[in-house]
Amino acid sequence: MTTNKELEQLQTEHQLILDAAGEGIYGLDSEGRFTFSNAAATEILGWRIEDVRGQRAHDVHHHSHADGSPYPEDECLIYAALYDGEIHRVDNEVFWHVDGSCIPVEYVSTPIMQDGKPNGAVVIFRDISQRIEIERQRQEAHDELSKLQIAHQLILDAAGEGIYGLDSEGKITFGNSASTEILGWHVGDVRGRLAHEIHHHSHADGSSYPREECPIYAAITDGKVHRVDNEVFWHTDGSAIPVEYTSTPIMQDGKPNGAVVVFRNIATRKKIEQQREAAYAEVKALTEQLAQERDYLRDEINITVNYGEIIGESDALKRALAQIEAVAQTQASVLILGESGVGKEMIARAIHTQSDRAEKPLVKVNCASIPRDLFESEFFGHIRGAFTGAHQDRVGRLQLAHGGTLFLDEVGEIPLSQQGKLLRALQEGEFERVGDDKTMKVDVRVVAATNRNLMDEIKAGRFREDLFYRLSVFPLEVPPLRDRLDDVVPLAAHFLETICREMGREPLRMTQSQVSILKRQGWPGNIRELKNVMERAVILSTGSRFRLDLALSDSPTEIRLTSAPSAKEPSDFVTVAEFRELEKANLIAALQHANWIIWGPDGAAEMLGMKPSTLTYQMKTFGIEKAS
Repeated sequence: MTTNKELEQLQTEHQLILDAAGEGIYGLDSEGRFTFSNAAATEILGWRIEDVRGQRAHDVHHHSHADGSPYPEDECLIYAALYDGEIHRVDNEVFWHVDGSCIPVEYVSTPIMQDGKPNGAVVIFRDISQRIEIERQRQEAHDELSKLQIAHQLILDAAGEGIYGLDSEGKITFGNSASTEILGWHVGDVRGRLAHEIHHHSHADGSSYPREECPIYAAITDGKVHRVDNEVFWHTDGSAIPVEYTSTPIMQDGKPNGAVVVFRNIATRKKIEQQREAAYAEVKALTEQLAQERDYLRDEINITVNYGEIIGESDALKRALAQIEAVAQTQASVLILGESGVGKEMIARAIHTQSDRAEKPLVKVNCASIPRDLFESEFFGHIRGAFTGAHQDRVGRLQLAHGGTLFLDEVGEIPLSQQGKLLRALQEGEFERVGDDKTMKVDVRVVAATNRNLMDEIKAGRFREDLFYRLSVFPLEVPPLRDRLDDVVPLAAHFLETICREMGREPLRMTQSQVSILKRQGWPGNIRELKNVMERAVILSTGSRFRLDLALSDSPTEIRLTSAPSAKEPSDFVTVAEFRELEKANLIAALQHANWIIWGPDGAAEMLGMKPSTLTYQMKTFGIEKAS
């Protein structure tokens, strides 16, 4: 049986154990009255066990919540352990100090069980003032940091450029609203992910972009600022956003510890640049086209000055003009036939000017003057670099004639290898420039001219039959000048007036004898020959006398009489120079009749009744040579 002394000793030992604990400890009986406590409890709350033993714990130091609101006894968690025999833990409560102050505590209330029922409780508690202060300071620091972050974010969001930050591994740490607006992603969704993998995995041209070559990460690697003028960042919807950006390293202790990337969407700028380039290309093309049109117009002016309007009054010319009037207002292709020099180009111009395309260009192509290897480029144009020497884009004649008329002069000279390409372009109204894969549409009316017999060319395999029928919807034959002698004098008079005006000469006049001589010429060179003779005569004339005689005697062109000289009236006579011209013309007529054979029974000398040596001498005197 334990004696009182032993019991006191045991109680002393238990008290020593309780007092050794750093937490406050007190005991409650089944009614919630204090039964014991330790030194830490007195230190924390101020009261001694002797002063409160037998009092209800709730009344002493637990009569309100931590927030100061009343704490009914029947809700007191200290007593809860007495009621249900369960352990109760409370993380944040107040116990009242003896001086009336409240001490923030956390505690555990553990029931003392006897015969399976709670018969009291042990409450262990600690002062959490220091922890609460630390938490308060931490919260204040956190709040301050949050305010600072908010301020920083507001500054970032105020920027018009996209901004995001990277850590030392290239992972996204922050971004601003502009970055979200430009790229679609929210920083909360991509924070902690590698920037390169999110939106920077390819070049602007679409080629693969290895991470180790990424300029964004270069700033983290070498600690230098990197600027990129033309790149793409990928949007959340999968589209590529053209950007320019600057990646600036974040330095810490002299080493890069991250980077700040500032970027802007340059889609609008690139669109403007593309529009500018397109506009420049268009202006360049238009400039080239205007330059070519200028050259064509210059030719037109020269031709107009040289030929003027279609002049004449012969029945043959009137028939041709009636055909022009009939076909001009249609869209039919016209094939003008006739000898060289009859004025086929003037007929083409008349068709154009009387058509509904008169306000658009008439573009002439001299098919005989185009080198074989440049035919496609001349007709269809080319792009820069299409072949050696193609230093810039060139507008072809077809495109230049768009909306107007394309005049194919000497169409029989087009190489057979190129005729199919021309046929396709004319039939389908489309073509591709040399070196270009873009199909261009054109609307042209075709007028062609030739002095060849195209049917003979077709039989010889030198001209495509399908191209012939494409061009000759309406064939129009221009008669030679020898078949329209009534037009010689009006044409000569027109040329004389025009040439004198061009040369700044006083007007010259033809005599009746000169008119008669002009009518008797064969004019194998047609209107072109007539114009050349008149120009040469003006040049050789001095004073007011028109020297047609000198022009005809100096002419290398074949001249023949169309008929024998008519008998003269007694009062009609010619000058010596005119007589020499008649004599020369007579010699040429005989030579032509003899096929330029001088000697022998069928020679020109025998037909003229003179010695061959005399004829040879006179030919030298008159400068008569067989035309090549």
